[in-house]
Amino acid sequence: MEIMKVKKILFIILLITPFIFVKAQSKESANLNLSGNIFLDSKLAVNYYDSLNTAPAIPNYNKRSQYLAGLMSLVLPGAGEAYSENYLKAAIFLTIEAAAITTALIYNHKGDFQTSFFQQFANQHWSVVKYAQWTLNNLKIINPDATDAEIAQYKAGGAKPVLTGPENSPTGVNWRNLNDMESSLGTSGYSHQLPGFGEQQYYELIGKYPQYSHGWNDSNAGDTDYHILSYNFNWYSHQRGLANEYYKTGSFGVGLLYVNHILSALDAIWSMDKYNGTLAMNVRLNSEYMTDHIELIPTFNLSFNF
Repeated sequence: MEIMKVKKILFIILLITPFIFVKAQSKESANLNLSGNIFLDSKLAVNYYDSLNTAPAIPNYNKRSQYLAGLMSLVLPGAGEAYSENYLKAAIFLTIEAAAITTALIYNHKGDFQTSFFQQFANQHWSVVKYAQWTLNNLKIINPDATDAEIAQYKAGGAKPVLTGPENSPTGVNWRNLNDMESSLGTSGYSHQLPGFGEQQYYELIGKYPQYSHGWNDSNAGDTDYHILSYNFNWYSHQRGLANEYYKTGSFGVGLLYVNHILSALDAIWSMDKYNGTLAMNVRLNSEYMTDHIELIPTFNLSFNF
């Protein structure tokens, strides 16, 4: 009985084997070069199916350039963020840009207006002649070590007259001789030399250092101490300081512009990297071994890495 059962099983195997081979060959004959040897051909088939399990990744055609995003935001803050579809941050950087430009323009304009205002005030209320005359009258008090001969050379008729001479300014002061007299007073007297009329330093010094206090028209010519400051000196100093504050605020706006451009460019690169991620779409053909044949089943694996 047992021998009969074995013979039946072998008979069935012999019957179905050709059908399995023919079916597999019909499905893959276009891709397999079969030899006709069942053992060799089975090995070729298995290797072929395994090779189908690996397929190249499908490229992500929606990927965008990080460098382009950074360049866009470097030129116009927020542009790179909009390119990476991060519209909230784009709006924030654009708002900062607008605020910085507005601040710079408004406060630099206010600084220019204020500067023009205090310069006009100085031209009307401060006199280099009055300053030079008061200094000449008080040279011995300002510098007790000065000799009579040194003092005489700066007065009218001397070798270096301050209020007369070939290099007189329109105001009647010889600027070179005035500066030489200021310098001769030494460390115990004046600390600065008056810059040329109309220069930026000219307008700064006359409202900053006490030695110029008696050039203001409300100062007392009878004072013997140049540290006594007039009302106009103090008021002018405040107005000049106000102009400087305006310019500082305007400079802050300009500085904010540079910072905003740089930060936006860096953020755009980071935002674009986040937008792109690394989308990996792999297509694989997995083989499923059935009873009488092998089926190739396509599968898609998606992964997002941030």
